Amino acid sequence: MPALKPTEYVATVRWVGCVPTDPVGIASEKSAVLDLDFAGAKGDVHAGRTRPSCVRVTSQHPKGTEIANVRQLSVVSVEELQAIAAEMGLDAIDPVWLGATLVIEGIPDFTHVPPSSRLQGPDGGTLIVDMENRPCQLPAREIAAVHPEQSKAFKAAAKHRRGVTAWVERPGRLTVGDTLRLHIPDQPVWAFLDQARA
Repeated sequence: MPALKPTEYVATVRWVGCVPTDPVGIASEKSAVLDLDFAGAKGDVHAGRTRPSCVRVTSQHPKGTEIANVRQLSVVSVEELQAIAAEMGLDAIDPVWLGATLVIEGIPDFTHVPPSSRLQGPDGGTLIVDMENRPCQLPAREIAAVHPEQSKAFKAAAKHRRGVTAWVERPGRLTVGDTLRLHIPDQPVWAFLDQARA
């Protein structure tokens, strides 16, 4: 029995980019294509089969421990970027400021798609959603170079709108205009989730 269910939700790729391997800050650079292999986006600083653990997983691993890299890509949505911009009083949020790899449009409440969901491209290339990407102050520093006053509002405005981290299950290539179909785990929500979070 299949464990993943294809849905009718399809996203359109609106922007692709990569954070260079010698970054200054977290800014990404717009790209024409996104070539994906098992290590992630080719040429991106976050690519690799493993990575050192960061502050997000210090409850599980001391900082700097080598762990599997499920943070190969940063995926955000047009709809949520628009909501962040509106709350901050800006016309738009440039995905470059967020260190984004991929901007998509068409999946509502994208940041909260279930972990382990898949986004599958036209050539079969497939991303696995790890989890919500929590907002931090690093994008605010990039925004501050252009909008110093509004940048202070980023972290609050981006809460639950920052997109997801993802990793490559099957290599492929993505370009602007491609579509990604959402596949979700075919299982109920854990009945003890609220209790465990308390």
